[in-house]
Amino acid sequence: MPGTVVYRDEGEKPDGSRYEMVAWQVPVSSEYPQGVKYSFQYMDADGDTLLRFDNSPYHLDVGRHHRHTPDGEIEQLEFTSVSELVDRFQNEVTEIYEQRN
Repeated sequence: MPGTVVYRDEGEKPDGSRYEMVAWQVPVSSEYPQGVKYSFQYMDADGDTLLRFDNSPYHLDVGRHHRHTPDGEIEQLEFTSVSELVDRFQNEVTEIYEQRN
């Protein structure tokens, strides 16, 4: 989907786990009513998902904004702004990393 990148960050932790975060400004539509599309993912060194935040329209039964956990759970997220989601995601990545190491 075309859009303008409004946030991008990526990094790797000492244990080889890594995160990729990107958010785009997109036209307001029924799929993206806030005019933003995002996907933030944290994965282990093997590429397995440890945490993902996104607003893909494929899990509307849980909520447009949602988080995926390593055990396959999908939970609704409260969306107020991209910057708030960035902060929450980074805090959760830190917690997960510290628990694993």
